[in-house]
Amino acid sequence: MNLLFVCSKNRQRSPTAAHVVANDPEFADAGYEALSAGLNADSDTPLTPDLIRWADVVLVMEPGQRTRLSRRFRAHLRGKRVVCLSVPDRFEVLDPELIELLRRRLRQHLR
Repeated sequence: MNLLFVCSKNRQRSPTAAHVVANDPEFADAGYEALSAGLNADSDTPLTPDLIRWADVVLVMEPGQRTRLSRRFRAHLRGKRVVCLSVPDRFEVLDPELIELLRRRLRQHLR
């Protein structure tokens, strides 16, 4: 299953989430693949329709990002499951607390 993690700038939360999926056997061995992107124009990897097409599930970090995603990419989201992980923007990339929070939230939404 292809998971696309989306945050604002693709610098902290969404790359960390993709890292968790790729490096945690609980997710990697279950067949999950992950990419990440950002909604802002200055994102490290800006979100594109091609990335959305690739994804089976799109996971945003905050409710406002879900709204922005829907407004900008509504036509590309048809048939896609969109999940809000409710992860606040207060972490650095690969912060151990962020990794543990993401693991818990992923378990809730991917089971």
